[in-house]
Amino acid sequence: MASLILVVDDDPHIRDVLCFALGRAGYSTVVARNGVEALASVEAHAPRLIVLDVGMPDMDGLAVCRQVRRTSDVPILFLSARDEEIDRVLGLEIGGDDYVTKPFSPRELVARVGIILRRTAAQAASGPSGKVLSHGDLTLDPERHDAAFDAQPLALTATEFAILRTLVARPGLIFSRDQLMDAAYDGRVHVSDRTIDSHIRNMRAKFAAAGCVDAIVTVHGVGFRLGRCGIRT
Repeated sequence: MASLILVVDDDPHIRDVLCFALGRAGYSTVVARNGVEALASVEAHAPRLIVLDVGMPDMDGLAVCRQVRRTSDVPILFLSARDEEIDRVLGLEIGGDDYVTKPFSPRELVARVGIILRRTAAQAASGPSGKVLSHGDLTLDPERHDAAFDAQPLALTATEFAILRTLVARPGLIFSRDQLMDAAYDGRVHVSDRTIDSHIRNMRAKFAAAGCVDAIVTVHGVGFRLGRCGIRT
């Protein structure tokens, strides 16, 4: 069965272009013209991924994302006519998985959709030998795409989960931004260092809310490593 993609944009031409490109790539699509329709479609159709325009009237894409993230970890790819860094950072920090600016290449957008879906499917299928990973009070279940600290669930996006899984798999290593980008984006799409920093910052906030303040440690000039995560000496 073809993966169902929800396309949310107030511009009918953009919706048509996206649906055509995604359809040619083998995806099924459903469309929403505004934020209210988008939330109703998420409830009614349970899409595998949402392509979500940021700059819609009344309820913009960021507001839609915040609402969706209350109940779902469905991957979200933001689409925006604005290329301001603050927009990209904010979109990622509230739960977006990727960000494409207009005007965009339909081929690149379809490639990014494919990368996110393959990564999500791989995480759902199995972890290393299908086993649960743990480090201190942190546990990751790749099969169920569940993460928790001290038994408190961590609502991670697919991209955040991929980054954390990489860190937990080899907790003693320091990973560069390039290595984490390869893990998060399969090495097929270039993203800026700021994108990874935004994901890390968002993950730290989620850990802090669960009572862990040292989950991810910055090694200046090198990269990041997993912190103690409740390990006592």
